[in-house]
Amino acid sequence: MLKKYKWKILECPDEFSKQVLVDDLKLPPAIAKILVLREIDSYRKVKQFFEPSLQDLHDPFLMKGMRDAVKRIIKALTNNEKIMIYGDYDVDGTNASAMLYLFLKDLDGNVEIYIPNRMTEGYGISLTGLNEARNKKVSLVVAVDCGITAVEESKYANENEIDLIICDHHEPGEKIPEAVAVLDPLLPNSPYPYKYLSGTGVTFKLIQAIAASVGLKDLPFKFLDFVAVASAADIVPLTGENRILVKFGLEKLNSDPHPGFKALIEKAGLKIGKITTSNIVFGLAPRINAVGRLGDAIRAVKLLISKDYEEALTFAEILDYENRNRRAIDEEMFADAINEIESKNLLESNSALILHKNAWHIGVIGIVASRLVEKYYRPTILLTAVDGVLKGSARSIPDFNIYEALKKCSDLLLQFGGHKAAAGLSIQQEKLPVFIEQFNKILTETIPPDKLLPTLEIEAVVELNSITPKFRDLLEKFAPYGPQNMKPNFLTREVEIIDKLAVYQDKHLALKVRKNGSPVFDVIGFNLGEYINSLIDFNNNMNGKYIDIVYTIDSHTYNGFVFPQLRLKDLRLSKNKME
Repeated sequence: MLKKYKWKILECPDEFSKQVLVDDLKLPPAIAKILVLREIDSYRKVKQFFEPSLQDLHDPFLMKGMRDAVKRIIKALTNNEKIMIYGDYDVDGTNASAMLYLFLKDLDGNVEIYIPNRMTEGYGISLTGLNEARNKKVSLVVAVDCGITAVEESKYANENEIDLIICDHHEPGEKIPEAVAVLDPLLPNSPYPYKYLSGTGVTFKLIQAIAASVGLKDLPFKFLDFVAVASAADIVPLTGENRILVKFGLEKLNSDPHPGFKALIEKAGLKIGKITTSNIVFGLAPRINAVGRLGDAIRAVKLLISKDYEEALTFAEILDYENRNRRAIDEEMFADAINEIESKNLLESNSALILHKNAWHIGVIGIVASRLVEKYYRPTILLTAVDGVLKGSARSIPDFNIYEALKKCSDLLLQFGGHKAAAGLSIQQEKLPVFIEQFNKILTETIPPDKLLPTLEIEAVVELNSITPKFRDLLEKFAPYGPQNMKPNFLTREVEIIDKLAVYQDKHLALKVRKNGSPVFDVIGFNLGEYINSLIDFNNNMNGKYIDIVYTIDSHTYNGFVFPQLRLKDLRLSKNKME
């Protein structure tokens, strides 16, 4: 019952550096270990991590192609040429589009935005969009958060006398599109020092370069709230330059957000001044994404470029409404998929979960696939019928590269693309049974079925007495949190359960613990209510008063006072304290 995760205590890769941080900076050993695990292993790196500065951002002109891009855009601005910003329909693409639009408008640019329709055009630069540019006599298209694989489309643009600049952050293919400039830190032999910017992050570097060239060096910083929202939503690593951009972007979002964000924050029931990356991921991003999943994403762009708060509220209502629709479709599909999995015992007969129903909505299958991975810890592919073929979304677990697995099945697929954690694909329906068999074989050869249990990585073992105000203050300096800079997981063994266990809302576990005379800590285990059955017997007595707990450290406010709260990840009965 309690076997939810494999527990893995991470070893410190450099004990010497850890001890230096303890001795020279007087850091608690657990904090020093966590820093070293995150490759922050010197005084200089600790200072940059705890005290990030906009001065530490890289020179945008280090990015390959930047000078050509800036020169062409300034020429277009000078000659009042028509510029089309071509964006993607997700949070990253719509934020990049809106940010660049507002910036170029500040420079009196003749500019408009084009967002492709997810249902009819799909991802990336389309001929439909380029034809629209041609018909409107656009001479320059700037693609943001897409375009790095648009080899044929770039040729088409050239043939129609449309100059193309590409701002992307995805992996380039073997061939690079022929464009005026291609900005992507992942380009081969790119000298740009940081490789993991979001699409909006790359667009921000373009804005920085243009602004510096026209003597407005500080102008881009007023757009940092766009970068923070996009970077958090796109799940890019919150390390290095990304962490700086998100930290200062959150400050902008919490003090002086653009009207569109202000309206969306209100509709999401959030509070300006307390917005975190988690609020973006679970509160703002789904609303921005929803309109592109269920219809036209230009509605999100209109919200983001609004300069009037009342106008922005109107669009925020639309996004909120569409998100409620999306959630209803999501819940219905999720329940349908669970019924399919459990009624057919797919967990016993297959390693991967590959499901198909013609009625499923193409706009939300990716979300549902992610939820199924979270519930069952299996690579998951959901498919639906679109124009006579099956199209789908694939989501994976950490130890399985789903893109490479699809590549090995490419002879069965019409199309596929993505990366190791997520991908899209299309296939003829009659080939689906063979594909399922071949894909499961690849998975079983990579990860045997008995190893399909998630690993909970623990960064430090601590005693409850060590969680002091100073310790918590140092932990707060680790924010903003995100991929490769998540809240640290701590392990404390043999804590004593005091007071009664409780389950509220039928799913969340609440308890109080202490150890060796420590203060009493509140513990909350979201969606861990079922654990109570392993802790209490039929007579409502405790099976064991002592447990080992893995948790992160949060805070909660009560009567104006801030108290630590342990966010439970997993627990076990303590072996040495069994009664």
